[in-house]
Amino acid sequence: MLRRFLRLAVAVGLTAYVLWTSDPRAVAAALGAAKLDWLAAAIGLVPIDRTLMAARWMELLGALTPGSRPPFLVVLRIFFVSSFVSNFVPSVAADMYRAYALARKNVHLAESTASVLMDRVLGVLSVVLVAAAALPFAHVMGEQQRGLAVVLGLGVAGCVVAALVVFSERVASAAVRISLTVPVRSIHRIAAALTDAVRRYANHHAELARVLVMSVLVQLIRVLQAWCLGHALGLTVPLAAYLALVPVVVLIIQIPITVNGLGTAQLAFAYLFGPLGAPLPQVIAVSVLFLALGIIGTLPGAALYLVDFPTARRPA
Repeated sequence: MLRRFLRLAVAVGLTAYVLWTSDPRAVAAALGAAKLDWLAAAIGLVPIDRTLMAARWMELLGALTPGSRPPFLVVLRIFFVSSFVSNFVPSVAADMYRAYALARKNVHLAESTASVLMDRVLGVLSVVLVAAAALPFAHVMGEQQRGLAVVLGLGVAGCVVAALVVFSERVASAAVRISLTVPVRSIHRIAAALTDAVRRYANHHAELARVLVMSVLVQLIRVLQAWCLGHALGLTVPLAAYLALVPVVVLIIQIPITVNGLGTAQLAFAYLFGPLGAPLPQVIAVSVLFLALGIIGTLPGAALYLVDFPTARRPA
């Protein structure tokens, strides 16, 4: 409870600070003057974004123990409900909910956790790929390019470590041995089971490639959404800058220090887009609408959360 309160306090504090420095009245005026056609275009991309996100997780479930995968509608419900839950908790908590909900459907907890972990890792990798590909063409950013290169380098390092655990038996064994240094037996069991579950993806190259492609498409759609929102609010920022910066904003939003990226999204947009000469009130307005698009995408999960439906259970 205390951690949740602290995260909420940080979110509110960051949002209040950014709004205060950008003039709340100017932000409200920018939102009120938004062009509806561009807003409609951004909203129209939401269903495509959510469909791809659901499809990539379902693709990863192909590594589950044969016969343990729940029916399609059950998996779909878990995905959308977890998306709805993410509006009220940090992203890590929503991932934990998804893993736990899947485990309740007769899936081993280590396997369900591994599927969510791989989904997250490939998502981070797609962020790095899109931003890194655009960075050389975003000359307008000047000195920002160097800082972004460092951030992307850290993202690459994390993805490399995850890939080594998946594809290298030696590294996976080393990870298990490191867990043995912790004097808690339950951690030893969890580390061994999770490492074994993650290692199964080493034999699913085609599925991993498809998930990575879908993840890249998700990032491109989010860039287009932010670009449409920028046009709706009259921002004159090059598309290459959106391609380089929006994935980094998405990465920052995933940091579990606030609820649903509230506050960190506004701070990230202001810090990254401000030096490009974009008016701060419009930039903050874009950040507010960008988070609102994410909430819109979770509305099906709200309906599924409130209304349960019977599903056929697999025989024991």
